[in-house]
Amino acid sequence: MKYMLLIYDNEQAWNNRTEASRREIYAEYGKFSQDLKENGKYLAGSQLHPTAAATSVRVRDKKELVTDGPFAETKEQLGGYYLIEAEDLDEAIAIASRIPSARMGTIEVRPLVEAQATTTA
Repeated sequence: MKYMLLIYDNEQAWNNRTEASRREIYAEYGKFSQDLKENGKYLAGSQLHPTAAATSVRVRDKKELVTDGPFAETKEQLGGYYLIEAEDLDEAIAIASRIPSARMGTIEVRPLVEAQATTTA
């Protein structure tokens, strides 16, 4: 089953880290990603630019509303994701708990709705 692991962290706290601390965390992410790939669990993943680079789009009454930034102010911001293959939720949670940012932020684990192939007779 496929799971999306959404990585939430406090951008301000990240910005306050020293460069050495950030390099250390990036190295941990590199090792973690490599382990996922070697074990056939990795499907995709990426870090996102900060929320200041975000654009939100809404359509209401057929009118497009485009605004800078995320929709809501929160203590933690979406900073990246992993798309993984796991046997079940327990395995997905075990993988999520190994993400370096789990020690500082939150990892949201969400199963993907996978479209079932339809056959026509």
